[in-house]
Amino acid sequence: MDEEYDVIVLGTGLKECILSGLLSVDGLKVLHMDRNDYYGGESTSLNLIQLWKKFRGSDKPPAHLGSSRDYNVDMIPKFIMANGALVRVLIHTDVTKYLYFKAVDGSFVYNKGKVHKVPATDMEALKSPLMGIFEKRRARKFFIYVQDYKEDDPRTHEGMDLTRVTTRELIAKYGLDDNTVDFIGHALALHRDDRYLNEPALDTVKRMKLYAESLARFQGGSPYIYPLYGLGELPQAFARLSAVYGGTYMLNKPECKVEFDEEGKVCGVTSEGETAKCKKVVCDPSYLTNKVRKVGKVARAICIMSHPIPNTNDSHSVQVILPQKQLGRRSDMYLFCCSYSHNVAPKGKFIAFVSTEAETDQPEIELKPGLDLLGPVDEIFYDVYDRYEPVNEPSLDNCFISTSYDATTHFESTVIDVIHMYSMITGKVLDLNVDLSAASAAEE
Repeated sequence: MDEEYDVIVLGTGLKECILSGLLSVDGLKVLHMDRNDYYGGESTSLNLIQLWKKFRGSDKPPAHLGSSRDYNVDMIPKFIMANGALVRVLIHTDVTKYLYFKAVDGSFVYNKGKVHKVPATDMEALKSPLMGIFEKRRARKFFIYVQDYKEDDPRTHEGMDLTRVTTRELIAKYGLDDNTVDFIGHALALHRDDRYLNEPALDTVKRMKLYAESLARFQGGSPYIYPLYGLGELPQAFARLSAVYGGTYMLNKPECKVEFDEEGKVCGVTSEGETAKCKKVVCDPSYLTNKVRKVGKVARAICIMSHPIPNTNDSHSVQVILPQKQLGRRSDMYLFCCSYSHNVAPKGKFIAFVSTEAETDQPEIELKPGLDLLGPVDEIFYDVYDRYEPVNEPSLDNCFISTSYDATTHFESTVIDVIHMYSMITGKVLDLNVDLSAASAAEE
């Protein structure tokens, strides 16, 4: 271990593994260590016995739930946008050859006490029970504007500069009501709160286009895909990739103490009495607790069920977004459901998550609006975890720390953090202009 590396990565969470893969592909010499004896850190995937140990303190789950090893319960479940940034990163690194994806059945939104399919195109807008007849026509016009919008073709801009015009102003032009704005902003553009309304509209239009293009790609009921056997496959795929490029992985390394020189710059990592030298450290917040601050917490419930979520067309995999306004909250709530069709549970079993940015200390009460949509559950586990973000100055100490995972059930915010960190570490912009069809063979 007494060697010198360009970068030492601590923690095998999703963000750390993606970065380790990207840096290895770039030709850097990478050492990747984790204090745990398993991959994934916070974003690991547990079988039934591990799940019981973590939440119930025993290793004897009830027999009627089936075989423990048929369960792959992701601790940070997030669906992947079919044409989104993560898929581009996967293709860029060629890690797709280690993974098999399958389309997600449904994408729904909660509105006025009911669950509805998210309309993503002008034709779907006309059919959606979310809107009355006149509102449908207005929404259809807006959808057509978004579908036809091309950033580099002013003829499609209808005289508006979307880098200046706010989302609120753009929506006002089409006369859409608050109800419609709610599902467009939160379930299509996937904003986490309502700040976007006062920001330039270009970002929202791009997000809506990404949703529609991803939806069209697999002709399924949603724009999302998910790996067979769950997200636990991703860190391992990146570990294999890193090894191909000469990276070194070491699990079960206790302590992992980051060492600094007299200028306060990182100079190595010590574990079990040996120090590996390095120029930079990449890690999750748990490895450098004095360089991060708590910014919030996520409340979630993990449920094992014997049926799909009601009112989702019997979808075996589905996301339901509950916009904050519908619940009188300051942040959205998310439902995630996956099942044996993605090999994450035994036949006939479904895993559902309800998650939100915690606004109280009572997850059971706070998560109730989401839990009420699930129907009967076989087992339920509650969990609250703190969210941290870095407060250090990486240009001074060469420590690059990821932000904790948020409550969203899709990957977009996670990948934005990774791409931003990549640019800070390398001083380069990650080229994500890839041939998206390179990932399609695996999805079938």
